[in-house]
Amino acid sequence: MRNRFFTACVVALTALVMLAGTQEDEAMALATRLSPRLAQKLEFKQVKKKGTDYFTLQNKGDKVLITANNANSMAVGVNRYLKKYCRTTVSWYADVAIDLPAELPAVDGIETVNARVPQRFFFNYCTFGYTMPFFDWNDWERVIDWMALNGVNMPLAITGQESVWYNVWRSMGMTDEEVRSYFTGPAYLPWHRMANIDAWCGPLPKEWLDGQTRLQQQILARERALNMRPVLPAFAGHVPKKLKDMHPEADIKKLDPWDEFELQYQTYFLNAADPLYAQIQRKFLEEQTRMFGTDHIYGIDLFNEMEAPSYDTGYISKLTNDVYQSLRAVDKQAEWLQMGWFLYYQRDKWTSEVTKSMLTALPQGKMTMLDYFCERMEVWRMRDKFHGQPYIWCYLGQFGGNTVVQGNVKQAGEALEKALVEGGSNLKGIGSTLEAFDVQQFPFEYILDKAWSYNATDEETIVQVADRHADLPDENVRKAWDIIYNRVLTEHATSFRGTAATGFPKFKKLSGRTGVYFDMNALNEAWQLLLKQKSVRTDAARVDLVWTGRELLGCLFGYEKAQFDSAYVARDTVMMHEKAYFMRSILTDLDMLTAQHPFSSMDKWIEMARDLGESPEVKDYYEMNARRIVTTWGGDLNDYAMRSYSGLIANYQAVRWQLYIDEAFNSVRTGQPLRDNERIEATHQFEESFAHKTGEQFPKYPDVELLSLSRSLASKYATELNDWLKTLK
Repeated sequence: MRNRFFTACVVALTALVMLAGTQEDEAMALATRLSPRLAQKLEFKQVKKKGTDYFTLQNKGDKVLITANNANSMAVGVNRYLKKYCRTTVSWYADVAIDLPAELPAVDGIETVNARVPQRFFFNYCTFGYTMPFFDWNDWERVIDWMALNGVNMPLAITGQESVWYNVWRSMGMTDEEVRSYFTGPAYLPWHRMANIDAWCGPLPKEWLDGQTRLQQQILARERALNMRPVLPAFAGHVPKKLKDMHPEADIKKLDPWDEFELQYQTYFLNAADPLYAQIQRKFLEEQTRMFGTDHIYGIDLFNEMEAPSYDTGYISKLTNDVYQSLRAVDKQAEWLQMGWFLYYQRDKWTSEVTKSMLTALPQGKMTMLDYFCERMEVWRMRDKFHGQPYIWCYLGQFGGNTVVQGNVKQAGEALEKALVEGGSNLKGIGSTLEAFDVQQFPFEYILDKAWSYNATDEETIVQVADRHADLPDENVRKAWDIIYNRVLTEHATSFRGTAATGFPKFKKLSGRTGVYFDMNALNEAWQLLLKQKSVRTDAARVDLVWTGRELLGCLFGYEKAQFDSAYVARDTVMMHEKAYFMRSILTDLDMLTAQHPFSSMDKWIEMARDLGESPEVKDYYEMNARRIVTTWGGDLNDYAMRSYSGLIANYQAVRWQLYIDEAFNSVRTGQPLRDNERIEATHQFEESFAHKTGEQFPKYPDVELLSLSRSLASKYATELNDWLKTLK
């Protein structure tokens, strides 16, 4: 178990130092956390100037001097030095050490880079469930440093809010058990916070509340030290059912169940016009400020994927104004940050007129909109540039932590460049609203780089990425990344995305979105080029091999499965046995391949969950949450967070596929039709049991050299890959 007490003491001492630290001190502390040797090479100097954020790189004797207006800009300068001169990609995972050259280089001349937008946003409510529910301070410290390195200065900061709500609801007469049973389990808190579900996988342990309070205080101290303006939550109207019983006079309505969840998990909404609303807003904001301080910007999201009680423009306008006035009554400087997912997802209800009634109901500059999924649809173009309210152009890029090759990166970059020209003066920022992390960071770093005046061409960008990943100029890696950028990363992210191997077994078709979405021949070309490297020197290079290899083998599984289905129809048991062998073989090899990176491993995911628990019972409870969210989820969201994780493939997905294979052979043997309904029911029973198999061991693999393993897999499946790829041309 991690030594949480020691970590907390170190952090507390560090926080005291930070209080008196200069901007240069904060930047140097960040560099030291990355590498003391790096810190010895760097020198920082703060020079304020009017207008935009900026940094300058230049040599000063045997050191590299980074001059900037604040610590956040200095951090971007550090990242520029690392990426351009040291050919290093800093992982957002704390367990991944940074790779530095033996001799830290000087820089070329003087380089000055300016920010193109003042605001750089990061996170999605869902990220706190799909990636970070079980992060400790060590994990968070790296993420915050990564954000600073990439220029983020407006992070969503919603950790620990249940402690605030616990105090509020207790002060209003609810019991400890009633409050904790209202909350969901840890992994599902984002959807509770967005008023989608109550109570699912609860009650929440009291130790969770206490631990997350301490963690949020550490998070906010560091983010503020690095010149970030954290976005804390405010009251959006979501209340416990118990409150309706306690205040029968209040205008509280139950909302329709979300995504097929049962009635016991539905949520309740208090009308902002009701006097009780302003009372609760005051209680919450005052308690939150006491515990966490404030930066005067609050995330409030009304009716996310839920139906509003009315779409009448008068109702929406009054509702919006009432919410804003409840904020302003407590904090005169209050600003409202509103995620714009609903304007895309529920655009048939949130028409131009309804949207206008919301946006014009409060003063200009007091509501910032996150245009949430711009690589798919730029809402600012549909809704009159949000009627003058500030907005941030966001790249989503990731749903549920789906471990697939996805993202129309080049197209998104082109759209962003157009937006910076055509989007109006109220386009104030660039951000990423990713639902989860995966091992591949490139798409998100690419978008955040657009916030700075690097002025690199596509060709220059891809050469730099390839050289960083390979740790040296390698023509094969450069060609591979040129293919990936121009021919593979062509489709925007979609939900329920996975490869055939990770999908739910269905006869003669693939489940969900587990088909082929881009040029697989191009991906194979890139993979083969990556396999020509002489050695794998960096974590980023390891990521490339895992990322491309698992996609190809996972999709090849779908080809083998289709042939198995055809053999079943023909009652060709010889061919069925052959294809069943290949299906099982691919799953085994995928399990071994994904084991080569800790963050594509079920072991790591479960370890993080269990490490947060202080008793065997709570450890098991956290593990159950961790297992469920990446498998059955709840409601009709089975396989939403579909992942190619080592251990999950062997102990979960392979079992589901074996039930499928066994039923096909049983049908041929008995001459009876497929008992598909019975097989599906048995599969669902297994899925439910998996969520509760706490303490289960996952396969262990000997240490292998990833490049050699990848080459052996390419050789092993060369014939099958060739046959499959021919069908796609």
